[in-house]
Amino acid sequence: MKSVKALMVHPPFNAGSFWNYKETCDLAGAKYPASPLGLITVAAMLPSHWDIRLIDQNTVELSDEQIEWADLVMAGGMLPQQFGALELIERCRSLGKTIAVGGPDATTTPHLYERADFRILGEAEDVLGQFVADFEDGATSGYYQAPKFQVDVTKTPVPRFDLLNFKNYLNVNIQFSRGCPFLCEFCDIIELYGRKPRTKDTGQVLGELQALYDLGYRGHVDLVDDNLIGNKKAVKAFLPHLISWQKARNYPFEFSTEASLNLADDAELLQMLRAANFFTIFIGIESPDPDVLAMARKKQNTRREISDSIQCIYDAGITVIAGFIVGFDNESPHTATGMIDLIEDCSIPVCMVGLLYAMPNTQLSRRLEKEGRLYPENEVADGPGGHGDQCTSGINFDTLRPRQNILADYRAVVAHTYAPKNYFARVTRVGRLLNMSGPMGSINWRMLAHDAKQFIRLLWGITIHRPDMRVGFWKAITICLVTNPRATKSVIKMLALYAHLGRFSGYVIDQIDLQIKAVETGQWQPNTMYENADFEAAE
Repeated sequence: MKSVKALMVHPPFNAGSFWNYKETCDLAGAKYPASPLGLITVAAMLPSHWDIRLIDQNTVELSDEQIEWADLVMAGGMLPQQFGALELIERCRSLGKTIAVGGPDATTTPHLYERADFRILGEAEDVLGQFVADFEDGATSGYYQAPKFQVDVTKTPVPRFDLLNFKNYLNVNIQFSRGCPFLCEFCDIIELYGRKPRTKDTGQVLGELQALYDLGYRGHVDLVDDNLIGNKKAVKAFLPHLISWQKARNYPFEFSTEASLNLADDAELLQMLRAANFFTIFIGIESPDPDVLAMARKKQNTRREISDSIQCIYDAGITVIAGFIVGFDNESPHTATGMIDLIEDCSIPVCMVGLLYAMPNTQLSRRLEKEGRLYPENEVADGPGGHGDQCTSGINFDTLRPRQNILADYRAVVAHTYAPKNYFARVTRVGRLLNMSGPMGSINWRMLAHDAKQFIRLLWGITIHRPDMRVGFWKAITICLVTNPRATKSVIKMLALYAHLGRFSGYVIDQIDLQIKAVETGQWQPNTMYENADFEAAE
């Protein structure tokens, strides 16, 4: 058996991103929101006699010495990591080191990664064994393409959680299922993982949680499924076992995930999620306009009243993070007003409001290309602050509505949503609406010291370093303590996110203002990141 020194590298995400929560991480003593589940899962598939190290460039610097230590560098990531991944390939080549790449972005656009020595595309379980055999036999390059949607995820090993430094992250990720049954035109999930969700078995997922527990991790675990309830029968069979496991260990974990809006139709499922200690769920609402949703092939959101559905989730004690998109072809001139009204009516504090982005190899990108409206790849913004973030580099196609109108609507939604007064008011309302009769609303004495430490650090950081948040923060907490004290922990979490979202929204508004000006003066170029809008410099 050949001993191989393998360096797993997680490339950096773009600095200007809704999801990096940099300031919130600073307040909580972390370095990045989420751990790199894909790489540590691949690490678990590698031979036990390989010497494996992990570098997450979102938390630590990658030195030349670390690269030179390795016989093989392995990297993978998503579209917002593309710039960092391509930069890593060139760095390895300059140091004479072999690099293998994979992950969603390389799978979708493999031609961009041609300078890597090995490309391992699709779901790794079906092709990694052949790659390992070839590499140990002396191969210096190769191309491996997994068949689509065929991996049996019940055979996926427990990720190498031991490679993580838990202190670096706000949460650790696990996965229950892959795939989604819906047909949203703009989504790449069904292209990568199919429309028939494949689920792990109960013992397998509980084994992953037990591994985390045994390593001493406590706190936030995110189930990264793109739609946890894509296979509702399977998740309802799993949750009673998760509830029992959690209860037996006095609820060491609190969970978040992503699900479709039809979750609200199933009261039994919502109660099971509450009993398992789920505290927040991301839901893609996209638009309040049923005609827009129908054109985007997201008809599932037209079959129910959105505000009533959100209230059903609040009734289960679970907060909602919502996704909205501006830039669909058939939007009305009242797009901004309708979206703002829905956000306020539903009292959704955290909204990921993005510009429509035609991701590679989706129904949307294929349609736009056929219509001659999609920009070539070389006209898409690149660099560490640009390509891949919908908030600033979306609309990578010729629009039917005037571009400046779309940008103005988008700006109006972002400006209203993250104005301090509006944000804190919505948090305050949610604090009243949440039904906290589940475990999230109870005092967990075993976790009390952990929670208290986090809370004190947050209070200190905001009181001393964020005077712009101080009044709204304390007012919201005070009202929550008076009206619904069991919701205080959930309210604090939402308030903490504003440390990042308040500043990030200002960066987005500045960038959109520059884009609007460029359009109006005839100087606009496709998806260009304009000067004076560098997020890191602004901080």
